[in-house]
Formats: sequence, C-alpha cells, structure tokens
Amino acid sequence: MKRTLIITAIAAVAITLAMIIFNKVTSVDRKATLYAEAKKGLFEISVSASGQLLAERSVEIRGPEINMGNQGSYGRGGFGGPGRMRAMDLEIQDIVNEGTMVKKGDYIAQLDRTEYTNTLKDQQENLINFRSDLEMKVLDTAVTLTDLRDDIKNQTYVVEEAEIILAESKYEPPATIRHAEISLNKAQRNLVQLKKNYTLRKAQTLVEIHQKKKALQDGEELVAALQEFLSKFTITAPSDGIVIYKQEWNGTKRKTGSEVNPFDMVVATLPDLSSMLTKIYVSEIEVNRVKEGQNVIINIDALPSKSYTGKVINVANIGEVLPNSDAKMFEVLIRLDGTDNELRPSMTTWNKIIINTIDNAIYIPTECVRTDATGITYVYTRKGDKQVVLLGQMNEKDIVVREGLKPGEMIYVAQPQEPWKFKITGEELLSQNLEE
Repeated sequence: MKRTLIITAIAAVAITLAMIIFNKVTSVDRKATLYAEAKKGLFEISVSASGQLLAERSVEIRGPEINMGNQGSYGRGGFGGPGRMRAMDLEIQDIVNEGTMVKKGDYIAQLDRTEYTNTLKDQQENLINFRSDLEMKVLDTAVTLTDLRDDIKNQTYVVEEAEIILAESKYEPPATIRHAEISLNKAQRNLVQLKKNYTLRKAQTLVEIHQKKKALQDGEELVAALQEFLSKFTITAPSDGIVIYKQEWNGTKRKTGSEVNPFDMVVATLPDLSSMLTKIYVSEIEVNRVKEGQNVIINIDALPSKSYTGKVINVANIGEVLPNSDAKMFEVLIRLDGTDNELRPSMTTWNKIIINTIDNAIYIPTECVRTDATGITYVYTRKGDKQVVLLGQMNEKDIVVREGLKPGEMIYVAQPQEPWKFKITGEELLSQNLEE
C-alpha cells in the first residue's frame, strides 16, 4: 500500500513538472509568434530565383556530318556523287550514361547503321556491275576495232588489185580502161570510208570506255565514302570530360532511342567545368531591377554546406512564357566566381541577386506594418503603443523603417486582440507620412 502511494506521488510530480515545462515552451513559442524585433544592420534588397547550372563553354560530340550538296537519283540512298547522301534522321541505339567521365577516344554512342548499310550493299552490287560493264566494253571494243582494221587491210588489197588491173589495161579498148578506172575509184572510196568509220568508231568507243571508267571510279569513291561515313556511326569522345546529354528545344534530352537530324547532329556535349553559369528566369515585374554586373549569392541544392558568389552577365531583352506559367519570364545568366570540381551541369541552384544594400538600416518584417484608410503606416509595439512609422525600401521579407522605431523594440506581428487600447505615438511624423 505504501509502495503504491509513493509511485503515485512520483507520477504526480513528474506530470506537474512536464506541464510546467510545456507551458514555458508554449509561452516562449507564443511570444516568438506574436512579436518581432526591430533589427539594425546591413539590409539587402534582392531578387531570388531557382536555376540550373550549365557550362559556359562545351565541346560538342557530333554524329557523322552529311554532305548536303546536289543529290542524285540512283541507288537506295539517292547519291549524286561521292559523299553526297540523302539526309535522314539517325536513331541513337546506345549511349553511355549521362555524367560518365571519359577520356579522348573513349566510346560515347552508337547510331543505327541499318539504312546506310543497305545503301552500301546496293552500291557494292552496282560496283560489281560497273566493273563487268567496263571489262565487256573493252573486250567488245577490241573485237570491233580488230574487225574494222581487218576490213581496212582487205580493202587496201582490193585497191592494189584495182590499180594493177588498170595498169595492165592501158593497151585495152577505152571501155575496158574506163571500167578499170571506175573499179579503182570505187575501191579507193570504200577504203577512205572504212578508214573514216574506223576513226569514228574508235573515238565513240573511247568515249564509252571513259564513261564506264568514270562510273566505276565514282562507284569506288562512293563505296569508300559510305564505308568511311558508316565508321563514324560509332561515336567517340573528342576530348576528356564529363558526358552531358544534348537538350532538345522542349526540354527533353537525347538518349537511347532518340533521333538526331541532319541539321543538328549533336549527340551529347563535354562541358568545360572551369567556367560555370547558372541560368534563371526572372518575372517581368522584377526584371527591370536586374542589371549586368550585379553580385549574386548562389547556393547549390546538392552541396548544402557550400555557398558561391557570382555576377550577372546577361539579361534577356525578350521574355518568354514558360510551361506552367502565364507570366512573361526573362532569362538571366550568372557566371560563378572561381571553380569547383564538385559542380556539375544541371545541378539545381538558388540565386539571390543583390539589387542594393543599406548599411546600419533599421528593419522589421513586412507583415508587422499596418496602413489605415488615410494611408498612414504604423505598427503595434509590445509596450502598448500604436507607433507611426516612416518606411523605406523593402525586400522579400523585411522593410526599412526610416523613422519611428529603435533597434531592439518588440512589435506585434499580427494585429493585437484589442487594438483600440493602444495609444497613438509618433504623431509628429504624420505630416511627413501624409506628404510621402
């Protein structure tokens, strides 16, 4: 029985102590919630916005470049000459993970070779036909010209025979002599005609052989160009760096399954991490306050223990409507001071652009300030005054009090329950308040 009473007493004491502690903590929290202190110190006027890191300079990792010159009409690819190929989108079959550190010459990506491989096969088959056509043309030409030379030689013999007959007929009757002369003349004209035919046929054949050789040469160069072109479908790093995927106009990134087009063959980039930028967007309401050269304090979500500084280097002249936003937003670029090997492109940043600073300013939270129907601004003090105040510049949280408060004074954050009990003080500031 006695033991039970002792335990009960101890429990009652513990509960009482807990209640006392809870009341004190609650009282402290309530006071912290009800009141704010007028502070004195450096007052910053700033514009803040989240952003994203990017490298100021980068090396592009590109796919094979397509010659966009005159395009022909033969073959699967529509080639008009060596290196001239039908432009088409190329699919990325494989690519290393974004953020991979690579050395010059390391593997980066593989593009789909199917269409151009088929084109190469077609052109290789054409090449076999070109060689065969040339060989046949050379053989045909040799036979044809040999036959024509034999005809000329035979006709030469006919002319010689006609000359002999004419010479032997000088004692014959005039009719016989005339017949011999006619035969010789016909034989000579046939010989001349055969020689002309031979010359024309030889020239024609040489042109045809030249065309066959040219077609073969073009075919060989075409196959060589295709083979070289296809060798570039396996993409390697042009220099050391970290792989960052190419970003499309709509914000998506090129990755496995994406396509690169003939006018933009960039597969990925190797950013220069020695000079980093953060890109932010500022609303049209605040953009006029942002100027090049202003100092910026930058925090990185991924590196919470670090803080960086930078400067505004560019403010866009034309606004744009971003997704999920109706207001016009203006792009602002900020260059970070110095370098840090831990920084990576696409890291999320929080940026505070310092618009202006005021030394030794007295300032309070903006929610402490009240304004009546006549435009007079005032605050409720903890000591029971309705204090008229003259205000200055403001930032996102606080506002400068030019006159009416002293550093350390406690003021109500929210309107007190019985505001009519507070007496008006600082009435001498009313005239200045109304004038302003």
